[in-house]
Amino acid sequence: MSSFIDRLRGPGDWTRLLILSFGGLGLAPIASGTFGTLGGIVLAVPAVYLPLFPYWVWLFLLSLLCLALGVALGPWAEGFFGLKDPGAIVIDEVAGYLITVMVFALGTGRYLDWQGHLAAFLLFRAADILKPPPGRTLEGLPGGWGVMLDDMAVAFYSGAALLVGGLLGWL
Repeated sequence: MSSFIDRLRGPGDWTRLLILSFGGLGLAPIASGTFGTLGGIVLAVPAVYLPLFPYWVWLFLLSLLCLALGVALGPWAEGFFGLKDPGAIVIDEVAGYLITVMVFALGTGRYLDWQGHLAAFLLFRAADILKPPPGRTLEGLPGGWGVMLDDMAVAFYSGAALLVGGLLGWL
């Protein structure tokens, strides 16, 4: 790890890395995407208490913020790590988790309890790993678009599965 830490040049690089790795969650030595998805829970749970808009709108806005940051900073990450969609970058998992929960909240008008968040976490991780269409295709988009849109697209699968579970009374 020290090899890439040594390449960070000043506060700008550190800030970009902290944003894209969601406070360092993406720097976990194994399963960085799984750890990164926890960042989505960190945002989704307190968003229930935000005023002015329905919960699902806040989730949508937070996912758009993640998208904007990921697209803007994705090219830096790919250049810095020398990889397309480097594992340390997990802001895409955060956005995907938010969309998963947003689909449930929009479709049911309810919030998730801890069991629902566990189900959302597991369903999103499965969708992110399996990458059903168009996820795999979207990975090929240039720069930050490919980093972000594959996870955000497959989140609709996990969100739909979560919604079905909620409508059937399982959540």
